[in-house]
Amino acid sequence: MPDGTVAELFREGRAPRAPRVSVVIPTYNEARNLPHVFSLLPADLHEVILVDGHSVDDTIATARSLRADVRVVHQNRRGKGNAMACGFAEVTGDIVVMLDADGSADPREIPRFVEALTSGADFAKGSRFINGGGSDDITRMRAWGNRWLNRTVNVLFGTRYTDLCYGYNAFWAHCLSALALDVADRGSSGRLWGDGFEIETIINTRVAKAGLRIVEVPSFEFVRIHGQSNLNTWRDGLRVLRALLVERVNGTGRAARRRTSIDVAASTAAPAVTPGDEQAAARLAGVRSA
Repeated sequence: MPDGTVAELFREGRAPRAPRVSVVIPTYNEARNLPHVFSLLPADLHEVILVDGHSVDDTIATARSLRADVRVVHQNRRGKGNAMACGFAEVTGDIVVMLDADGSADPREIPRFVEALTSGADFAKGSRFINGGGSDDITRMRAWGNRWLNRTVNVLFGTRYTDLCYGYNAFWAHCLSALALDVADRGSSGRLWGDGFEIETIINTRVAKAGLRIVEVPSFEFVRIHGQSNLNTWRDGLRVLRALLVERVNGTGRAARRRTSIDVAASTAAPAVTPGDEQAAARLAGVRSA
């Protein structure tokens, strides 16, 4: 079926089947965390795509021992952004879920994201800073930086994001054309622009520029179970700020514009709010894209 068909049928209440959900999990030495993460995945997923970033532990073997049907993809460069792009290129489902492998994101929230999408959204964005969300991991410095980056993105792109720098998101597969992520092998094993932690910012700004319908979904972030994060507050904060400026002036995403407005809903319960629900109207914040 053409991209967008399943999503449109759900909006119209004529969907013949449940959407097929693909979960993309970037990994780098996450063997000790995978048993916890995989044990919490919903049973009815269409596929689990594990993207390995040149791990030197038993990440791949552990994943295959935990789930025989896991699809393993080897990224062609380095960095989370490149891993996500490589995983997205292999998706065969209707809905794509971005899930970290360190245990910080709760796989049991996936149905919440899926419901937001089947209720009318194109892109379901996780937020730690709306009612029902939270974090055991974010530091005061990172929270301060996130607030200023939120203000910047909302000014530059006309959005009302509450949590720009959070990577737990889900979207219909037809949104991939708006993301326009590059998975071509350019003969470099290092990072290129977009291959790092700025990937969430690039995705969030491009769906805004494309005029896609965005719904914020409450999500709770836990502390990483094992290992240390590769996130560097200042270095990656500057990459995010640079990404905002680059994405503001480039045209990537605008060609995929499908609507003239973005609806950002700060959902207050586990089930996502249907945009047309009169009782939820007070919680819907409609803003126009840049």
